[in-house]
Amino acid sequence: MKACVLRAPALIETNPLEYAEVATPQPKAGEVLVRVRACGVCRTDLHVIEGQLPPRKSPLIPGHQVVGVIEKRGEGAQRFAAGARIGIAWLHRTDGTCEYCRAGVENLCDNPMFTGYTVDGGYAEFIVAPEDFTYAIPEGFPDEQAAPLLCAGIIGFRSLRLSGVKRGSRLGFYGFGAAGHVAIQVARHWGVEVFASTRDARHQKLAMELGAAWAGGTFDEPPKKLDAAIVFAPAGEIVPAALKALKKGGALILGGIHMSPIPSFSYDLLYQERVIRSVANNTRKDGEDFLRVAAEISIRTRVQVFPLSQANRALNALKNDAIPGAAVLRIGE
Repeated sequence: MKACVLRAPALIETNPLEYAEVATPQPKAGEVLVRVRACGVCRTDLHVIEGQLPPRKSPLIPGHQVVGVIEKRGEGAQRFAAGARIGIAWLHRTDGTCEYCRAGVENLCDNPMFTGYTVDGGYAEFIVAPEDFTYAIPEGFPDEQAAPLLCAGIIGFRSLRLSGVKRGSRLGFYGFGAAGHVAIQVARHWGVEVFASTRDARHQKLAMELGAAWAGGTFDEPPKKLDAAIVFAPAGEIVPAALKALKKGGALILGGIHMSPIPSFSYDLLYQERVIRSVANNTRKDGEDFLRVAAEISIRTRVQVFPLSQANRALNALKNDAIPGAAVLRIGE
């Protein structure tokens, strides 16, 4: 099969992904072999490729927002029929036995495996995954539209939940890429007023088109104090600015897996019961709940499509904020 392979971490400007012929994987017991139709391009992929996340497998096929059809089922895999369209996300497998899994917070599992990081991912014509960690894709979402829902969508949804917003709340987004442009659709559906802070004028325009009450630069102060804010950008220097925008008792949610160092700041910014909380991975319930909500709302993702062979170009565009919405690789063409 054809796949984009990372031999060693390197800056994406060096185009480190090799478009190559590799062996097609085979499903083990409880697994399914999926013919990939589309795979979203995520900033986490960039962190993996450039080595901000410590290497865990080499060589590696990145990608963890996978939409495809079941080609073959391993022994005992009966949840989906052959030919069913399913999604594969970041959380590849958990141990199911650690204290966190037993407590229902499998996103904090002590021994997790991650798609496109500790196991091969979806920048390929085929991928294997445990069927228990895959998702039914709601009808009505074309493959390329569905792919960004599987990480940008799910993580944005978990961030919204942790923010505690409700109807009438004021919510700030810092960074407005793949996750932000999906999360705003959920927030507006919930009756939440959204204020978007992002450095790129195209992203500011998209935020306004999707219902933001205001859009400005990353460090511009929103016109109203916020009940909560979510930082999607991997830039630690945003944290003090976001705290300054919060009301008393406000929550600041950090939605990324990697962030540059957070600078020191005055305790006054945190005082009066403001809180900072990170988001780590997702549970399967997050994914199932989000996909149900996405179907109810008829969320629409803005995507720029690239062929699999041009994954390096897609990632370079992502790094340079040149993708309004989400980048998606189309497989098999």
